[in-house]
Amino acid sequence: MTNKQIASLFNELADLMELQGENPFKIRSYRSVYRKFRQLAEPLSEMSFPELQGLQGVGDAIANKVIELNENGEMSTLERYRSQTPEGVRDMLKLKGFGPKKIKLLWKELEVESLGELLHAATENRVKALKGFSDKSQADLVAAVQFRMKSKGQLLYPAAVEAAEAFENIWAEYQPTCLLERTGDLRRQCQIIRSLEFICIAETFDESQGLALMQNFTQEEMRCTGQNESGFDIVLHLATQSEFGSRLFETTGPDKFVAEFNVQTAAQEVDVLEKLDIRLGDPVVRDAPNAHQLVKEDDHLIKRSEIKGLLHNHSTYSDGVHSLKEMALAAREKGFEYFGITDHSQAAAYAGGLKPDRVKAQWEEIDHLNDELEGFTIFKGIEADILSDGRLDYSLEFLEGFDFVIASVHSNLKMNGELAMKRLLTAIEQPATTILGHMTGRLLLSRKGYEVDHKTIIDTCKEHQVAIELNANPHRLDMDWTWIEYAQSQGVKIAINPDAHSVSGIDDIDFGITAARKGGLLSTNCLNVLTSDEFRDYVKTC
Repeated sequence: MTNKQIASLFNELADLMELQGENPFKIRSYRSVYRKFRQLAEPLSEMSFPELQGLQGVGDAIANKVIELNENGEMSTLERYRSQTPEGVRDMLKLKGFGPKKIKLLWKELEVESLGELLHAATENRVKALKGFSDKSQADLVAAVQFRMKSKGQLLYPAAVEAAEAFENIWAEYQPTCLLERTGDLRRQCQIIRSLEFICIAETFDESQGLALMQNFTQEEMRCTGQNESGFDIVLHLATQSEFGSRLFETTGPDKFVAEFNVQTAAQEVDVLEKLDIRLGDPVVRDAPNAHQLVKEDDHLIKRSEIKGLLHNHSTYSDGVHSLKEMALAAREKGFEYFGITDHSQAAAYAGGLKPDRVKAQWEEIDHLNDELEGFTIFKGIEADILSDGRLDYSLEFLEGFDFVIASVHSNLKMNGELAMKRLLTAIEQPATTILGHMTGRLLLSRKGYEVDHKTIIDTCKEHQVAIELNANPHRLDMDWTWIEYAQSQGVKIAINPDAHSVSGIDDIDFGITAARKGGLLSTNCLNVLTSDEFRDYVKTC
C-alpha cells in the first residue's frame, strides 16, 4: 500500500468513529496521522514497528494498525466500524462538501441509509428542516447526490490502470499461454473509464477459468463479461488468431473513428494501419475531432521529450510535500531544463498562502539555487488567487516582481456562469496574468465546475496574450481537451502543467500530454516546449 492509501484508511476510520459518536481524542489522532502520512516521504510499507513508533504523533496503537495493514491488507478496527455502518451511509460520506457531522444528522434524524433515500428526502424538502441545513444547503445536497450517483461505476484513468494491472496479474496466473491486450476506452487512455476492456486470442482462451478471472462471468459467442472484485465491469473480446489485429483496431474505437474505415481482416494491427495508410498509430489521438486527418500525417503532436520546462509546481512554502530544492532537483533529474515554482498566494490561507515576506524569502532561495544548479533555471512564479471581483491577489506592483503569474480561482466555486465569466475575464485582462489556471475548477467525478463560455475566454486570452493551462492532474485535466482545436486556431498557447505538490506529482505531466495529444495539440502551440532562454524572453514580452 502507498502512504496515501494507508492515510486514507485512517481518515475513513476517523469519519466512521465520528458517525458512531466515539472518543474525540482518538478521532483527532487519526485525523492527525492522516495528514502526516500523506506528506511522509519514506514508504510506510517498509517501516518496522520501532521506526513507526519514532514518528511524531504515532503511538503503539497506530503503529500496530499500520503493521496490520502491511501484513494483512486490512485493518480489523476499520472493518469493525464498516460493519456497524450501512454501506449507503458510508457512500454518503463521499459526498463533496458534507462531513461526518451532517451525514450523521441525515442518517439518524431522517433515517436514510442510501443515496436514493437521501435524494428522495431532499426533494421532499425534509433536509432543510434539520439543524444546520437551509434551502441552499439542501439544494447543494441534491446536486452532490445526483452527481455522485451518476459517477458510480466510473473510474479516473489512473485508477483504471491499477484495476487493469490487477486483472492482468490474475490473467497471467490462470491464462498464461493466452495473449491479452487492452482495448476500448482503456487503450485510448480516456479520462474516465466505464469498463475495463481487453481482447484475447480465442483459440488459447480457457473458458473454464472464467469464474477465476471475474465475478458473474458470462460468455456469449465472441465476448465475455463480468466484474472484478470491486464490482467494476470487465469486457473481454475474443478474436481468432487470423483476425486479432483487425479486431483490436475495431474494439479500440471510438465507433465514429472506426466507421470511417473499411477494415480488412489481419492478424497484426500494424498490417491494418498500413493498409489504411495510417502513419500515426497512437490510439490516444483517435478521439481528436480531426482524427482522420491526424492519423494520416507525420506526427507533429506534442510529446513528453519535447517538454523543456515544468510550470505550476508547489513546495513546502505553501501546501507542497517537498522543499523547493527537492522539487527542482527532481525536475532536473527527470530531464527538464527549467522549473517554475508557483506556490499559493496569500488569499489561500487554507493552503499556507504566501505573505509578501515569505515570497521575498523564496525569491532569495531561488537566486541562491540558480547560482548553485548550473545549467538549470528556477523561475519565480506564483499561483495568484483570482479574487471574487476578478482582481489578482497582491498589488500589481508586487506581482511585477514575479517572472510569471498563473491566475486561478480557488474560492466561491459555486458561482453562476455570469459571475464566473466576469471574474475570469477581469483576471485575464490584468497585465500581470501570464497563464490562466484550471479554467473551470472542475474535479472529474467529484465536482462539475462552474460554467464558462470557452470561446469568449479563449478569444480574450488571445487579445491579452495569456496562455491557457491544461492542468495535468488527472482529477482536473482542465481545460478540457475538446477545446484545444479552437485555442490553436486562435493562436493561444497551451501550458501543460503538472500542478505538482510533490516529487511524484511531477509525473502527472504525462496525463496532460495524453489529453493534449487527444485534442490534437501541435508542439509549436505548447508553451512548455520553449527553452529556458525562450521562456524568459516570452514572459518579458507577453
